Amino acid sequence: MGKKPSRKLSHIEPALTRRDFLLRAGGGFGALALTHLFGMDNVLAGPPAPTHPLAPRPTFHPPKARSVIFLFMEGGPSHIDLFDPKPKLNELAGQKLPDSFGEVITAMGEHDSPLLGSKRTWKQHGQNGTWVSDWLPYTSRIVDDICVVRSCWADGLNHVGSVCQMNTGSIQAGRPSLGAWATYGLGTATQDLPSYVVLLDNSKLPVGGVRNWGAGFLPSTYQGVRFEFGENPIPNLKPPKGLSDKRQRSKLKLLEAMNRRHAEERSFNSDLEARIHSYELAFRMQATAPEAVDLDSEPESIKQMYGYSQKETHAMARNCILARRLVERGVRFVQIYSGSGSGWDAHSNIEGNHSKMCRSSDQPCAALIMDLKQRGLLDETLVIWGGEFGRTPMSEKGNGRDHNPYGFTMWLAGGGIQGGRTIGATDELGLRAIEDPIHVRDLHATILHLMGLHPQELTFLHNGRIENPVINEGNVVSKLVEG
Repeated sequence: MGKKPSRKLSHIEPALTRRDFLLRAGGGFGALALTHLFGMDNVLAGPPAPTHPLAPRPTFHPPKARSVIFLFMEGGPSHIDLFDPKPKLNELAGQKLPDSFGEVITAMGEHDSPLLGSKRTWKQHGQNGTWVSDWLPYTSRIVDDICVVRSCWADGLNHVGSVCQMNTGSIQAGRPSLGAWATYGLGTATQDLPSYVVLLDNSKLPVGGVRNWGAGFLPSTYQGVRFEFGENPIPNLKPPKGLSDKRQRSKLKLLEAMNRRHAEERSFNSDLEARIHSYELAFRMQATAPEAVDLDSEPESIKQMYGYSQKETHAMARNCILARRLVERGVRFVQIYSGSGSGWDAHSNIEGNHSKMCRSSDQPCAALIMDLKQRGLLDETLVIWGGEFGRTPMSEKGNGRDHNPYGFTMWLAGGGIQGGRTIGATDELGLRAIEDPIHVRDLHATILHLMGLHPQELTFLHNGRIENPVINEGNVVSKLVEG
């Protein structure tokens, strides 16, 4: 046999045009000159880049929502016991899931367990007859202001991946959170408070920890700031006694100079830039933040409306009042965790679990809508309620429900959302979304759209790849967007 000709793989592709040559010559320095020449003629001219990473940026289109408050029911609230009544489920209770529903993969593998009926009492409320169970008596009073979406679905089966996806759009860690994308796209509307704040209702972190409000591959400046749980949400804010503003400013200038010098040779590390900005923000917050987080000035009637003085509702009431005060002062994105640490996870004794969780969150969440509305803030504040998934119609441990990402309920209000509506549907047992299914990334796309951002055009170059918040998959849900 003759010698087989070898195939040589070229490590350098030939430059076919002068632009290719300029791009590759000298490691791309030629392209810098070309870009400068184009810029002189405004060929590549666009909006000037802000000098500060958090400087306000123009929106892609007029926004409906100036701020977002995300009420995150962590652990997975049961849609079929709260907003999505299923008479057929009670009819078939104790039987196996009919074969017509096909194979179901569940987190705990108990898909063959008997169906568990709902013990709830259901009524229709509001002008359009929105169904709400007796577990949410306060929410039933605001249904004309909320849009209930019964057809949400997600990809993850477990809490870590699903909480991550509800925050970042992906079940895999490492991507920016929705609040970080919003901050990156819009900048900040206040120089004296963080643009993105996270509030927990207890001392436990949500599953996945701080990555749920992290910046991912975006610069660290855009990550969320977690306020501490309790009466003092911003510890160590007051300067030591005897330290004047002038002396503190002098110390900060020296610290900034040292940090800048250190960062010059480490431009790849955005944590350094974020730390520099955090020192500046902390200094400015000393004058404004104490007033923002001090709830003593709130009228007793407002506190009573939220359930502030009641032990069961105090934590969520405090966080909801604080969220309202923050958006009043220009904070763009606030996330409140109810049941931080998977508090809504009812694998067993769903009656006891959900009775407790609904009792702690129902009144404060409903009061937030009423309070925003009476202050004229609801039209420009988008409020979202929901967890990382729902619960199965099949039982677990006899009296609980497993995770259900195939179909679950969330609701939205304000900020361009028309209230008094119910969108989408699950099947007759509440297992899968079958009408107007809305994926988590569709939900994210709609939220960003309402904030004035285009989810596909809000991009960031990472490792040679152009990234966007919805991973090129999410679409704005036209049925959700008012007008």
